[in-house]
Amino acid sequence: MKKYILGVDIGGTKCAVILGDPDAQSIDTIIKDKIRFDTESARGWRIVTAQLLDAIEQLLKDNNLCSDDIICTGISCGGPLDSSKGVILSPPNLPDWDNVPIVQMIQERFGIKTYLQNDANACAVAEWKFGAGRGLSSFAFLTFGTGLGAGLILDGRLYSGCCDMAGEVGHIRIAPDGPIGYGKRGSFEGYCSGGGIARLAQEMAKEALADGQTTTLCKDESMISQITAKSTAEAAEKGDKLALDVYRICGEKLGEGLAILIDILNPQAIIIGSIFARSSNLLIEGMEKTLKAEALPQSRQSCKIIPAELGEKIGDLAALGIAINSIENGGAI
Repeated sequence: MKKYILGVDIGGTKCAVILGDPDAQSIDTIIKDKIRFDTESARGWRIVTAQLLDAIEQLLKDNNLCSDDIICTGISCGGPLDSSKGVILSPPNLPDWDNVPIVQMIQERFGIKTYLQNDANACAVAEWKFGAGRGLSSFAFLTFGTGLGAGLILDGRLYSGCCDMAGEVGHIRIAPDGPIGYGKRGSFEGYCSGGGIARLAQEMAKEALADGQTTTLCKDESMISQITAKSTAEAAEKGDKLALDVYRICGEKLGEGLAILIDILNPQAIIIGSIFARSSNLLIEGMEKTLKAEALPQSRQSCKIIPAELGEKIGDLAALGIAINSIENGGAI
């Protein structure tokens, strides 16, 4: 009898429950059905998790399935969390989600073996199984979105560290001062994230206006707070000098952070998502210049820097990827 897998993607904005086919040969056929809803995290974790459990039940019903037809469930959620205990531990984008035993809740209601991983790790697995990481045994996946985190695939296995904190590369300090990211000035996330780029652009725009310069990013100081990473990229694409300088600096700092990862991990590739995938043309020149100066030549030559492939599908595929990875590893994450 045909067996399926479930994926549960928990985010601060959206949640989804996905029915997947573990035998599918492409990302176009692996997702069989899904239910998506707004998280509305202010409702509290009890209401949101109750809706998730009901969504699982509805998804099974809609597809004429029962719990016995599901091999396992994979959950992707922002950290911190304890994957071995299956507990979510106070993610910053999910207020009041303190010590939420999400794995136990699913297993007790449905009797389906369930596995939990943080979203960066889950996205790394998704790119490994379905995207730019196919065929690789060692690489780092960088989120480069709202924040900056990494998922590490090392020697053919997901590496999450002794307490699920491996890959927190955004916390690395790469400058004595600079935009704040991950609670630290001059951090990797401070320069290489959506929030970091916006803050850098706002600071540079404020200085430029004070010096009597002009920029299409804003007409006056009252508009500085409206500057985002997206609006800065759009201005840079149109040739705005200040916006181009912002992305040049971001690219250079990206190169510094990547050089650290390359020298320490010696990976086959670093796969970068979100902003890099969309705006690599604005970042590559500064990134490559810094990598040439900072990384060990032999390690750099062996490491590809490539954009992520999965785009908007990555959340669904990340959750399903955790399920598939557990099957392939005989029940281990």
